[in-house]
Amino acid sequence: MSEEKLYAVKTDEGEFLSFSDDGDSVWNKAVGHFETDKQKARSWAYNRGGHVVTFVEEPEKVVVSPEEAKNIDALINAKSYQQVIAFATFIFNHKNSKFVKRILKAITNGYTITIPAVDTKYLVYENVGGNTHGKFVLQARWDHPNHVFWNVSSQLLNGEEYRFTQEEIKRLNLKKYETKEVTDDGIR
Repeated sequence: MSEEKLYAVKTDEGEFLSFSDDGDSVWNKAVGHFETDKQKARSWAYNRGGHVVTFVEEPEKVVVSPEEAKNIDALINAKSYQQVIAFATFIFNHKNSKFVKRILKAITNGYTITIPAVDTKYLVYENVGGNTHGKFVLQARWDHPNHVFWNVSSQLLNGEEYRFTQEEIKRLNLKKYETKEVTDDGIR
């Protein structure tokens, strides 16, 4: 956002000073002439009437998480000093000057909330040869922090198929398997 301001001359009736192609001044409710030099705008107001109004670009809103937005709203709508102290505690717990500056800027300039991205999930199938000639859902079972154990089963594990994220497919080197994107309501 630039800090440059624009100035215009306006009457009490809401009309803006504008200039025709010939340089004659006209008053118009829909259109006005803007100037970056405040002294020039003051001169126009003195010579032609009206008063100077300042236009400032709307500041860019800060992106915050839903939790941060909840705390900001709690401060803005605080009705007791305990609610203000709760916000101060929220800020103090982060102890990061960049975080504090960002939150204070969000209070001043306004904010937008980031919606956490929904990570697309996939079923991973393994083609099984032999007598079955079928596809079985690849199931993951984490039994140890450093190892992944696999179940290949047509049976559902704990009543539900394991749904892999794209990051898991890449990290676990599962690109060689067939995958199908799934949504909460089924396969796409």
